[in-house]
Amino acid sequence: MADDYLVRIGRLIRDARQHRGWTQTQLAEALGTSQSAVNRIERGNQNISLEMIARIGEALDSEIVSLGYAGPMHLRVVGGRRLSGSIDVKTSKNACVALLCATLLNAGRTTLRRVARIEEVYRILEVLGSIGVRTRWINDGNDLEIVPPAELDLGAMDTEAARRTRSVIMFLGPLLHRMDHFKLPYAGGCDLGTRTVTPHMTALRHFGLEITATDGTYLAEVDRSVAPKRAIVLTERGDTVTENALLAAARHDGVTVIRNASSNYMVQDLCFFLEELGVRVDGIGTTTLTVHGVAKIDRDVDFSPSEDPVEAMSLLAAAVVTESELTIRRVPVEFLEIELAVLEEMGLDHERSTEYHADNGRTRLVDLTVRPSKLQAPLDKIHPMPFPGLNIDNVPFFAAIAASAQGQTLIHDWVYDNRAIYLTDLNRLGAQVKLLDPHRVLVDGTTRWRSAEMMCPPALRPAVVVLLAMMAAEGTSVLRNVYVINRGYEDLAERLNSVGAQIETFRDI
Repeated sequence: MADDYLVRIGRLIRDARQHRGWTQTQLAEALGTSQSAVNRIERGNQNISLEMIARIGEALDSEIVSLGYAGPMHLRVVGGRRLSGSIDVKTSKNACVALLCATLLNAGRTTLRRVARIEEVYRILEVLGSIGVRTRWINDGNDLEIVPPAELDLGAMDTEAARRTRSVIMFLGPLLHRMDHFKLPYAGGCDLGTRTVTPHMTALRHFGLEITATDGTYLAEVDRSVAPKRAIVLTERGDTVTENALLAAARHDGVTVIRNASSNYMVQDLCFFLEELGVRVDGIGTTTLTVHGVAKIDRDVDFSPSEDPVEAMSLLAAAVVTESELTIRRVPVEFLEIELAVLEEMGLDHERSTEYHADNGRTRLVDLTVRPSKLQAPLDKIHPMPFPGLNIDNVPFFAAIAASAQGQTLIHDWVYDNRAIYLTDLNRLGAQVKLLDPHRVLVDGTTRWRSAEMMCPPALRPAVVVLLAMMAAEGTSVLRNVYVINRGYEDLAERLNSVGAQIETFRDI
């Protein structure tokens, strides 16, 4: 038990240090100790006094370690407040994790600008660090520098971190070019029902990759004599499937055609990054990608991922349900045009600025001002489609919006097995959400939101939808164990507080 306690404290210290953007050496200097001592503390291999825990907490400006292991993080929300002012959209979580996996293609130094400081990114960084990749936060913790080793040590992989993120499956594409045999732990992430990996295996088999699933592990074997002889047709137009195929094609010395490819925002950002690595990609933004791969990539590159359209939709929904006037800056409008068209049909009062480019020079942005509106239920059902359709991850936000609108809205979330079920959690807050089957809910508005105390749903977007409803509800609500929100959003509570929300972060002692 004592050893387990030290390991948990060590992980908290490591997470707090990484959140601050410090190296182990920097923390050691602040504490007047050695880097090796900090390393032992973070690994749980050194006894640590309460005094030292307090000193570390003071150095890192983190209550997380000041009391040792304090249990899950919760949010206390005082609702019924109007938002005002302006808020910037952060860079895309899904693009950032794909780009981190893509750095395994490059023997050179990669610098990623304004990387999302979220749990999903931290988990991938932990996995990369454990296999020998050097990563460090630079420029006051805003940017991330990644330098791979000559040889990866997959045997040292942090399997616990790997199992906590489904993104680790995107290691398959880069790794098949680096070694003939390797293994990866089963991928985790949100609880969204069965999310098959079969499309990944089908796509990567064209590059000689064969996977055997054993007890909690994928065993990979690569046949170097196998190469794509014809176009790869993906069996589903999935984002991560397309990204994995792109990562495999990038270092295949030849031309690979990928059909039925996703053209979503994170896929486009990955294509832009591959072009910086010297890999030509034709057809970006379409469902047919032609990749002109190169056998070796060794470049020092600097890349800026674009803004997150799903976070933009979250902030837009926050303004709608709280009946606020709010300006959301740096909105990637080309990935929200269908959502905005539906909201216009429902009666949303909003204004857009002139378009301008994201830092990647390619993605179109606008500043969007949302005003209090009398919304009516849409005439048609809300359902996702692959880009350029309504984004799959934006569907849950329409549950809160529909609950704020007059009339009845049918929401059909056909992609995930369980996610629609979590939308019924809104009923605890006064909504009328009727589950028709595991994929469809019927939402009756308008809603008189009421406060409640409840556990956070285990899926990212429904969890944020519950938080937004709590912001609209008069009184004080409590949302318990919000790790899943921290997986996908950077400092969401603090940023919402900056525009008028009242959300307090706390832990059980």
